[in-house]
Amino acid sequence: MACFHLARVKVNWTALLILAHFTYLLIGAIIFQILEREAESNNRNHFQLEKLHFLANYTCLDGPALEKFVQVILYAWEKGVNPSGNSTNPSNWDFSSSFFFAGTVVTTIGYGNLSPSTVSGQVFCVFYALCGIPLNLAFLKQMGKCLTIHLGRLETGMVKAVEALAVSLFFITGSMLFLVIPPLLFSYVESWTFGEAFYFAFITLSTIGFGDYVVGTDPGKEYISLYRCLAGIWIIFALAWLALILNMGVRIMENLVILTHPGFKKHEEEDENVSSSKLEVTSKI
Repeated sequence: MACFHLARVKVNWTALLILAHFTYLLIGAIIFQILEREAESNNRNHFQLEKLHFLANYTCLDGPALEKFVQVILYAWEKGVNPSGNSTNPSNWDFSSSFFFAGTVVTTIGYGNLSPSTVSGQVFCVFYALCGIPLNLAFLKQMGKCLTIHLGRLETGMVKAVEALAVSLFFITGSMLFLVIPPLLFSYVESWTFGEAFYFAFITLSTIGFGDYVVGTDPGKEYISLYRCLAGIWIIFALAWLALILNMGVRIMENLVILTHPGFKKHEEEDENVSSSKLEVTSKI
């Protein structure tokens, strides 16, 4: 009877997690639709009006010719060429930009504003990602272990209040180093608002990478050669910190489940013991 109760607790938690996940997605979809759909419609109407005004002012062009020119602009943008300015725009594939791109590949951020256009570059990108993504995950895991060990040393022999203070200081210090100071620098260099720079930082470190904001891509600005390299290094170390914070959040959620369902932890341990026993038997055979 007790085993049946524990199994029911586990099934209930799984069902609750599935329900919460999809409910969260549905709520997000509804809110994003409410916030963004009207603005998209206004932007589309504004663009259509601008095309009509352009055709009215330049009568030598007709509608199909303008549409063809728009397609040329879109094609250039997809290939990483900024259509504004002239041919003196800085290359998207200098060392600094290439280093930044390599970082977005192995971290799976993938902004989408730049990608290989040659067959050889695409093939290399596939194999580079196959080797680089596991390497990056191993690096982040090791960094997380080092940070966890360091926190463990801080917590050794301390009371709970001091432990919570140590974790809070770790969170606040990391937030300043990775989520406050870098956006301030980005907002200054890129002429963004702090909100836009913070949005870029979080979207980057969460590896969502929409590509609507990317550092070092404004053709009207002159960047130092190491600017994007430093941004790439910031991404790597900030990802390790954020991964540890997210892992802490997962553990807090698991602890809440254990507190509300005391039998859950015991059942998980029994499952682990059964799995270990099966592995031992298999290895002996």
